[in-house]
Amino acid sequence: MYRVRVRSVPPVVLALRRFPNPRLTGIGAGLFASLTMFVLACVDRLLFDSSELVYGLLFLPVSALTALWVRPADLVTAPISVPIAFAVGVFPISGGSEGFGGQVMGLVTALAVHAGWLYGGTLIAGLIASVRKVRQMRARRRYVLAQGRGGAPAPASDRAPRSAASASAAAAAAAKPVRAGAGGAGAVARRPQRP
Repeated sequence: MYRVRVRSVPPVVLALRRFPNPRLTGIGAGLFASLTMFVLACVDRLLFDSSELVYGLLFLPVSALTALWVRPADLVTAPISVPIAFAVGVFPISGGSEGFGGQVMGLVTALAVHAGWLYGGTLIAGLIASVRKVRQMRARRRYVLAQGRGGAPAPASDRAPRSAASASAAAAAAAKPVRAGAGGAGAVARRPQRP
C-alpha cells in the first residue's frame, strides 16, 4: 500500500494569499507609487518632522509592492517608475527656501542626500521584476513543451495535397482578369449618377 502525503500549506502563505493582488498597468503602477510616496511624505512631514530615515524606510515596501503589482506585460516599467515616485514624494520633505529656485535646489539636494534609499528601492523593484520575468519565461517554455508533447504534428503526406491545392487556387485567382473599376467578386454594381 502507498500512502499519499499531503503537504500542508504554512499559515503565512495562507495569510499572504488573502492580500489583494491587483495587476496594474505601467502607468497605473507609476501613479500608485507616486501618489503613495507623496501621501507618505506628507504624513512624514506632519508626524516625524520630515525624517529622512522614515521616508526611506517607507519607500522600500512601496517599491516592492509596485514591482509585485504591475502586470506581467509592463514589468519593465517598475524600476523606471519607482525613482520618479521617489522624486515626487521627496518634494514635501525637501525643505527648500522660499521661491521657485530655492524649492528646486532643496529638491536636488534632497535627492542627492537620499541617493542610497533611491538606489535601494530601485534595486528591490528591479530584482522583483527580473524574478517575475524569469518565472514567466519558464512557465511559457513549459507550456510550449507541453503543447508540443500533447499534439503530434500531422504527417507530411497529409499536408502536401492541402498546400498544393491552396497554391493552385491562389494561382487561378491571380490569373483571373480584372475589369477596370470592378472591386472584385463581392463588389456591388453602381448606378450611373444623374446630372
